[in-house]
Amino acid sequence: MTGNSGATPALRLGVLASGNGSNFQALAEAIQAGEIPNAEIGILIYNNPDALVRQRAERLGISTQLLNHRAYPRREDLDHDIVSCLKEAQVDWVVMAGWMRRVTEVLINTFPNRILNLHPSLLPSFPGIRAVEQALDYGVKVTGCTVHIVRLAVDSGPIVCQAAVPVQADDTAATLAERIHQQEHRILVEAVALVASGRVQVGEHRVRVLPTLPEN
Repeated sequence: MTGNSGATPALRLGVLASGNGSNFQALAEAIQAGEIPNAEIGILIYNNPDALVRQRAERLGISTQLLNHRAYPRREDLDHDIVSCLKEAQVDWVVMAGWMRRVTEVLINTFPNRILNLHPSLLPSFPGIRAVEQALDYGVKVTGCTVHIVRLAVDSGPIVCQAAVPVQADDTAATLAERIHQQEHRILVEAVALVASGRVQVGEHRVRVLPTLPEN
């Protein structure tokens, strides 16, 4: 799937996903619709054999690869095979769109400052699992979602994009998660568009977004 027919090569993405895959689909459809004209998805890697994301990818004509994490004794072993698949697909950047596995230095060091992760909270608040439930338990009035650069510590990397979502008095984990999910679709597309345009500069602790260059 190619998102750019001009002279500049498209940014080639490898996507990692574990479940339903609606964030993956939102990104793939945005690319196919020309919303990110200088990007393409080279491969989807998924780790659960029954993950619905595989069906979404196949409908969109995107190559898939199952790497079942249960078959690997160590996280590093899984990441070695992930890296092999990403290299074979000639990937430039990696997007973790609902990837429910903690990654290791094997992957991070192969794509330094070139891995995006999507998390359902306004980081640095509520990192890790059950972020929506954490927000409700804490009683915050506003939560949201974040796209950030991956570091070895969970959900600790520099932030690229965020979106705020108000918490309603009658919210359950399910209703709040659904509204957060809608914003996840938007900011994932926004973050990839920024990266693909070359406007993202990643530092040790923060991301700088360069202004849009005027057209000639």
